[in-house]
Amino acid sequence: MTAPEHRDRVRESYGRWARFYDWFARATADVGGVRDACVEALDLNRGDTVVEFGCGPGPNLPALREAVGPSGHVVGVDLTGRMLDRARALVARRGWQNVSLVQADAATPPVADADAVLSTFVTSLFPDPAAVVGEWCELADRVVVASFAPRGNRTANAALWAFTRLSTSLFDAGGENALGQLDRRTAAARRGLEARMDRVESGTFVFGTVVVSAGYRE
Repeated sequence: MTAPEHRDRVRESYGRWARFYDWFARATADVGGVRDACVEALDLNRGDTVVEFGCGPGPNLPALREAVGPSGHVVGVDLTGRMLDRARALVARRGWQNVSLVQADAATPPVADADAVLSTFVTSLFPDPAAVVGEWCELADRVVVASFAPRGNRTANAALWAFTRLSTSLFDAGGENALGQLDRRTAAARRGLEARMDRVESGTFVFGTVVVSAGYRE
């Protein structure tokens, strides 16, 4: 479980920027092929149950619902009420009956099991990503995690550095080596997969600033 003060920081920050984040997440959802790669890596079948930790305002929900079909079930989990309010509005507009939204800490999963788990750009928020991802691996045989990684060209890394400096309280990146903090947490998330899963595959996107890692139990 993450510390209460850390949860409060995350909830307050994302709550304050919920409307902007909603616009930004939808505008950039298809950039670099990250979302398509995540959904493909999940290897979802019709009728599956997929859980997304850190679903935010719901930019990934349409693609996940399409993958599992009307007989499947999509569960979105997020810590921030204002983010979930926007996700609930999306679900209501689309009339989806098989999408559930839960306000909870992703470090303490509110679900017992699923066919697959997805998390995009959330593990960098956790002080101990390996432990959190390890918990997710207990829920499903397929776990896919997209994370920030400063492994691209100079321009891409500069943009990522600026982003972390604007969000130091979220990423605990108060020092000068903000990119190093992100890199360590991305590596820790992969270790969480490697410790619990039989096979782990990774790919890089958006000029090397995003890593998608997928763990499978065989």
